Amino acid sequence: MIKKYLLLLFISSTISYAQAPKKPNTAEIYEAVQKLNFLGKVLYVAAHPDDENTRLITYFSNHYHAETAYLSLTRGDGGQNLIGPELREKLGAIRTQELLAARNIDGGNQFFTRANDFGYSKEPNETFSIWNKEQVLEDVIQVMETFQPDIVINRFNHRTPGTTHGHHTASAMLSLEAYEKLNNKPSRVFFNTSWWFYGSEKAFERADKSKLLSFNANVYYPLKGKSNHEIAALSRSQHKCQGFGSTGSRGSETEYLEILKGSLPNSANLFEGIDTSWNRIKGGEAIGKILNEIEKNFNFTNPSSHIPKLIEAYALIQNLDNSYWKKSKSKQISKIIEACSGLYLEAITSSENGTKNEAISIFFEAINRSNNNIKLLSYNILNEGVQNKSETLSNNETIKFEEKKFIIPNTVEYSNLFWLKEKPTVGMYQVSNKAIRIYPEEKLQFPVVFSVEIEGHKIDFIKNLVFKKNDPEKGETYIPFSVLPEVTSEIVNKVSIFNTNNPKEIQVKLKSNKANSSGIAKLLVDSNWKVEPNEIPFLIERENEEKTITFKIFPPSNESNTDFSVEIQTNTEKHQLECVEIKYDHIPKQTILQPSEGKLVRLDIQTKGKNIGYIIGAGDEVGKYLENIGYTITYINPSEISIENLTNYDAIILGIRAFNTIEELKFKNKDLFQYVENGGNLIVQYNTTSGLLTEEVAPYDLKISRDRVTNENAKVSFVNPKHPVLNTPNKITSKDFENWVQEQGLYYPSKWNRAFTPILSSADSGEKQKEGALLIAKHGKGNYIYTGLSFFRELPVGVSGAYRLLANLISLDK
Repeated sequence: MIKKYLLLLFISSTISYAQAPKKPNTAEIYEAVQKLNFLGKVLYVAAHPDDENTRLITYFSNHYHAETAYLSLTRGDGGQNLIGPELREKLGAIRTQELLAARNIDGGNQFFTRANDFGYSKEPNETFSIWNKEQVLEDVIQVMETFQPDIVINRFNHRTPGTTHGHHTASAMLSLEAYEKLNNKPSRVFFNTSWWFYGSEKAFERADKSKLLSFNANVYYPLKGKSNHEIAALSRSQHKCQGFGSTGSRGSETEYLEILKGSLPNSANLFEGIDTSWNRIKGGEAIGKILNEIEKNFNFTNPSSHIPKLIEAYALIQNLDNSYWKKSKSKQISKIIEACSGLYLEAITSSENGTKNEAISIFFEAINRSNNNIKLLSYNILNEGVQNKSETLSNNETIKFEEKKFIIPNTVEYSNLFWLKEKPTVGMYQVSNKAIRIYPEEKLQFPVVFSVEIEGHKIDFIKNLVFKKNDPEKGETYIPFSVLPEVTSEIVNKVSIFNTNNPKEIQVKLKSNKANSSGIAKLLVDSNWKVEPNEIPFLIERENEEKTITFKIFPPSNESNTDFSVEIQTNTEKHQLECVEIKYDHIPKQTILQPSEGKLVRLDIQTKGKNIGYIIGAGDEVGKYLENIGYTITYINPSEISIENLTNYDAIILGIRAFNTIEELKFKNKDLFQYVENGGNLIVQYNTTSGLLTEEVAPYDLKISRDRVTNENAKVSFVNPKHPVLNTPNKITSKDFENWVQEQGLYYPSKWNRAFTPILSSADSGEKQKEGALLIAKHGKGNYIYTGLSFFRELPVGVSGAYRLLANLISLDK
């Protein structure tokens, strides 16, 4: 079946399959020919999306025309999100696509390992205690053996553990360990250093540079009309969920590389001593002679004139003994032939989603926009069988045809991100299929193979089934085609808090991906929780229709914290799956099938106050989860912050990074402080040290730092155990800090005015106690509260103690 094309799936173009097909102009085709004629590769290695130096990736890809790739050990799942509420695996999905968007601009390729970004780590030993080091090393080796770089560049220094993120140092250490285990070693390994690693520019000026290679990377590309760093800035600006928009620069700028393995070049040519011509491989000389002539005399007004010679070179490449270069260069030259001929091939589905064994229509288009002899021989959908066509493609004459009632095979896997198909650990994703572990995505999950004869030679072009529509604002829009279960479920409120013995209604949203879907829905809960009714039958008549059903759950009398799930059974399947779609304009739609699960918490919790005003920061959902315990949440538009509008709230809560992201707080902060002075409680969640819009985040001096406690299980001590926040209305004990996830908190203040009272103290192993996690200051009649505690991570997973403590913050002096 589809396995036949696995290798092609994962070494296909880095252009995301959900974007509009790329249609290269002649300048881009010429640059592709230049890259075809360069047989050299560079691998850049770091830990996270946005760690990469896009200036160097752009430089190697566009100045040398080398195949250049970035290996990010993780997908960045443990970071924060500035554009929406997605965290953990969903954030990793976004950041994966942002990396692909970046590589589409700077010309690089992208690799990953199975390492799960579990959050901030202070040194590599801690990192390796959570990751499976041997598995991550295995993946790094696989990347190097698959890509076969001539040059490896580490972003971070392997010799300075504890001076940066533990993942950073770990990436450099693993890169060097992988190098030592390779049979076919890269010629050179560098560390991409700069003055930043030396602490200051003066220290860098005094440093020994005998092992450093320096060169101007900010060259100008006339065909692009941009400098290297202008392109690199566009690439880096794709990391939108991290707020890394960047401005390009022009003029000479120096990059520094320290040699770690191999010999330092005598010139600025990093490939010195490495044969990067076609002479590098047996049988390559004849190929190089043809292709170098095409490059030398490239016809910018009629690139199709090169088709006969390109076909000749293509045929010679098929006869190469070196399977690695044969595969790599066949892919490149096929794309050049396709572009030079103006060949356009697509297969469009009649609907955005389908289900197994469902009939869909597929609309084909094929056109040749050259005078070359081209014939569409056949096509093959999902490797279900070759359909002969044998139709000549005349110059600029479109051929359109339809495959009616194509049955989606039952053997097709449901659409999902491949690294999420198996249950992960805290430190690792589980991917049993070794062939796909190191890649960013399944490029061709639903392949259509067009067999085309060009000037007498047969070439297969593989496209992906996609859905296309005309959007009133965006025009022609391509969306990934997905195969989904007949019905999926979503628990409307993922966490339900029971603070009495009274039952609660649990709503479940069912979505049908097929017309006339029927079946039974059940809640699967622990035996000490009671559900009514035991099951609910359903019938959904229209495709894409949603229907909400309601169960009633009765809690136990004692405290309990348990998971529950929704089981769907139809005539064809039984599962417990929720479909999550992530949609942003700058990335393709991402479809995730995750367990349809929620959390039930029977909790002894008291609250005071009722009305909460919430000012959303950088995409947290704390307000939504506070509704679980009976609060009425009003979301306040920052432009409407005024003393009058705040008066009726029992507490105001600022979302995470509010002082980093909300421009109005540069002057509306005074109204918030006045609200406190008048008797209100203001709770400010963490802000980062960089990008503060104002230094006045509090009515008293408060200096935010990078202090954090990354160990979520670190012991918490009470600095002021008699403070009301630890005693009323809920008695807070050490038990309330059990079962926290990822971290206790981040960006704690390190200095504060004596008006503040520190409440908690904790520390990571081997470090001094930090008391900045929770600070409370009396201001007039009210309370100003600053906290770096990770409520935004704890509330969505039902951590009981986080709810109890936050309820006490809201209830202060009530």
